[in-house]
Amino acid sequence: MAIYQTGAYRVKPAAVDKVKQAIQEFVAYVKANEPGTEMYLAWQQEDDPTRFLHLFRFADAAAAARHGESDAVRHFESIYSPELVGGDVVFTNYEMVAGKLPVPK
Repeated sequence: MAIYQTGAYRVKPAAVDKVKQAIQEFVAYVKANEPGTEMYLAWQQEDDPTRFLHLFRFADAAAAARHGESDAVRHFESIYSPELVGGDVVFTNYEMVAGKLPVPK
């Protein structure tokens, strides 16, 4: 059963570019190494560029655990964690009610 999750956080203004670069590198790793991470999107809030929201879809609990326990996650955390403002990343799990996904070509 798929697991849907978000991760929301805010960083110091001076750290925005550093965190965006870390996101790019981390998502490249996820694409190349985590087939069980079926979706990983990282969004930056338009009216407050210090706020980020990550959206995940994992194939199952095992895929979510592999992601969360990876060295890549620990490395990414080591970059953004010192830059957080207003508390830690807030992770929230969801159930899909309805949706539209792209059809693979």
